[in-house]
Formats: sequence, C-alpha cells, structure tokens
Amino acid sequence: MSVSRRDFFRRAGLVAGTALVHPLTGDNDALGLSREIPNWRTPEPADYTIKISATPVEVAPGKFISMIAYNGQFPGPLLRFKEGQRVTVDLENDTDTPEQLHWHGQSVSTDVDGAAEEGTPFIPAHGSRRISFVPKPAGYRFFHTHNRAGADLSAGMYSGQVGHVYIEPTHEPGAYDREVFLVLKEFGPTFSRGGDMPQDVLTPTTDVPALEAKGEAAMNASLAKGMPKGYEVGYDTFTINGRMLGHGEPVRVKQGERVLFHVLNGSATEIRSLALPGHQFRVVALDGNPVPTPTIVPVLWLGTAERVSAIVEMNHPGVWIMGDTADDDRRHGMGVVVEYANHKNKPQWVAPPKFRWDYTAFGKSGAAPARPDETFEMVFAKDNAAVDGFNRWTINGVAYPMKSSPATPAFHLREGRRYRIHVRNESDDLHPIHLHRHTFELSSIMRRPTSGVMKDVVMLGGYQELSIDFVADNPGLTLFHCHQQLHMDFGFMTLFAYA
Repeated sequence: MSVSRRDFFRRAGLVAGTALVHPLTGDNDALGLSREIPNWRTPEPADYTIKISATPVEVAPGKFISMIAYNGQFPGPLLRFKEGQRVTVDLENDTDTPEQLHWHGQSVSTDVDGAAEEGTPFIPAHGSRRISFVPKPAGYRFFHTHNRAGADLSAGMYSGQVGHVYIEPTHEPGAYDREVFLVLKEFGPTFSRGGDMPQDVLTPTTDVPALEAKGEAAMNASLAKGMPKGYEVGYDTFTINGRMLGHGEPVRVKQGERVLFHVLNGSATEIRSLALPGHQFRVVALDGNPVPTPTIVPVLWLGTAERVSAIVEMNHPGVWIMGDTADDDRRHGMGVVVEYANHKNKPQWVAPPKFRWDYTAFGKSGAAPARPDETFEMVFAKDNAAVDGFNRWTINGVAYPMKSSPATPAFHLREGRRYRIHVRNESDDLHPIHLHRHTFELSSIMRRPTSGVMKDVVMLGGYQELSIDFVADNPGLTLFHCHQQLHMDFGFMTLFAYA
C-alpha cells in the first residue's frame, strides 16, 4: 500500500520539542559597494523599511499561524528596485533574537549581504540597522532570514521571513500583459526519523556508481551499529502567498492574456512543483536571469530558494487549480485558483503528464562552456544521525562549525579569474546549492556540457555530479552552502576568500 507524504510524516513524525533611490557620493558609491550608514536616525527617511516581528497570519478562515514575518504580512512586501540606482533600507527587529536579512541573488558586499558567516553584522534584538546598496543584477531576486535554526522549527526559513525583490531590467525577457508573483511555502513543521522521501525530479536519472556505492556503504554501516536514520522534516500546512488552496483570492485572468508568473520556492526544506491544467509554461528566466533558450514545459520544478519566471498564455477558459503535482500536498493547501473572467464553476484539477526537470534544455544549443582558470573539487557526504540524531553534512570531509561567526575559508580566489566548482554527491539526498554574492553559469550536468544558464541556486541529484562556473568579481568572504535548512544548519557550508 502506498503511503502519502502527509501520512508518512504523521506516522513517523516526532513533534519538535518600502520606494526608491537615495544617491550617495564618494568612491565607494561609484564602485557600487554597499555600506552601513552610521547614526542612521536622521530626518531623511529611508527608501524602504522592513520590520521583523511576530504576527498571526490567517492561512484559511479561522486558521491562524503565528510566525516571524516582515511588515506584519506573509509574504513580505514586494520590493521593486531599479538596477544601478542606490537604495537605503531601514531594518527594524522587533523580536528577542538577533536577525540577518539576506539579499538573495544580488551582487552586494559582505557588510549587507545578510550572512554572519561572511561577517555581516546582526540586526540586534529590539534594534535597527540602516543599510545602503546598489541593486544588481536586474531580475527576480528575494530577501529572507539567514539565521540558523538547528532544532528550533520556529526559526530560520521555517518562519515566515520571505519577500520578493524585483530589480527592473532595461529589457524584459518576453512580451506579457501583466505579472503575478507567487511564493510556495509550508508551515507546521515536525521532525521525523522515517527516512528520505523520493526526490526523482531531475533528468538525467542515472547515478554515478562510485558515489552510490560509497554513500550506501556509509549508511549501511551506520544502521548496522544500531543508529536510527537522521531527522527529516515534514509539514501539515501548505500555502501559496500565505493562503491555503481555496481560501485566498483567485488569480483572475482574461482569455488571450499573457501572464508572466514569477514563482519562488520559499520552503525551508522542500522541493516543489507547479502545474496549471490545460496550460503550459514558457520559461523565460531562471533565478531572475533570462535563459538563452526559452522553453515550454508542462510542470515547473523548483528547489528551495529557486525562482522561475514563465509566461502562460491564457487560452483555456474555465476555473482551474494551479497547484503542486503531489496530491497530498495540494489537498492540504499547496495551490491557488486561476479563474477566467465570466467563469464561476468549481475549480478543476487535472494531473499533468510525468515530467522531469532538465536544466540543459534552457541553455545554448551546442555551445561549450568557457574554459576556467582553476577548478575546485568538492564531495558532499552525510554522516547519518551523527549530531544528536541529526545528520551531519560535510564538504570534502569537513563540516562547517556550528556557530555563526566566520570560519577559516577553505577556498581562495583571485579577483577577475574564472573558477569552476565540480561537485559530487555521495548521498541520495537532493541538494539545492547556493553561492552568495555571485551569479554562476551551469557548465555540466552529469558530464553533459551546457552553457548560458545563469543561476544562484541549482539542484544536485542524489549520487550525481555537476559543474558550475563563476567569475570572481565581488571581493570579500563568500558563502557556499546547501539551501536546505536542515543541511545548512548541520555542516553543509563552506567559505571562499579573495586573496
């Protein structure tokens, strides 16, 4: 008998115990560097204010979830910047815990990037910071907490600290009539020792035999010693834009419209999918960066923190459920109604065809990646249940220290050089890996060369390998980590430093 994701975690679970530009002068401004502004309580207001506080959010009529959020709402406010025009932001922390706010996908300096591992100052508990930076590059970015959560399922990305950023580009990646921003997010997390859920969402589907042999041997040896499987996380509430399916305003459309959907996976730990019956998605950008080959797909797949921008031609009138392909998750809220004008019937769901995500489909046809100046080799591995029942994660055999202050950098860069990171996964887990303050180019997936796909997060399949290239063009400590909160918190991070 098959067991749904929700039933799986119910049976195995253990409940866990804002306008625009403020130009500044000087050399730093000309270089586009960010900086904190001292003595910030001046008469001149900031362009934006982001307030971090506890707030109840009504995800369905009468169903409230208490969370830490931005400006008393979930998702946080949509911030629209203009590329290259400096902004000033006041960060106010109304909670009892020092916080970090990470400007995900932006090329900013370490003092405002929002990662303690890079040396960004915390926003003090019941305190404030004013920061200033030049938004770049153009496209769909977002902001979120970068606090570690560990065993606290109310902290870090388990909370509601997620908000959209759109940096206006000079030219939009495709013609459309209007935009819709969606954030996919679960709440009500619990711990489980039940083991990993299937994560077969990528193509190619082949494994690297040597990686699989080593990973399986390590797990079997751990289980033979009587160790339980390490903790995983499941959820009981699923939302799009903070509302469960059927309990929020529908996306109202007109026949013939071209709607550009900007979709963010704001989960702490989950891989998400999205489909709209009778329609297809023309993917025009990944992580906010236009793709060389816009491609039509029936389903979107997003790792944690990934974004997809896709145009949907509204040519199939009716009332539809746009939702996750996992029936259990969709039935527990992971969906939104799309309603055509003059149609009021019951929302319909029709399962899409099986579809796997292929990053290379969006790349340059037949083009080889540029040759790097240097290649870094990384192997990701799991030590089952090694830290108080939690899995410990290592990069080249080293787990990042369980503290927020900067560790000793493991890799060293020279400004202006092109680097390749070749990663090999000795676990069966899927890892959405993220590089801070830089944009990287996919150069190979399972030894299949590709080029032109620019991202800041990419999913690495279990027992698989891939390569990404980036130019060292933003000096300072640079964090590289898995964006799965449970993995990041228990060792899956490393630091680059510029010479």
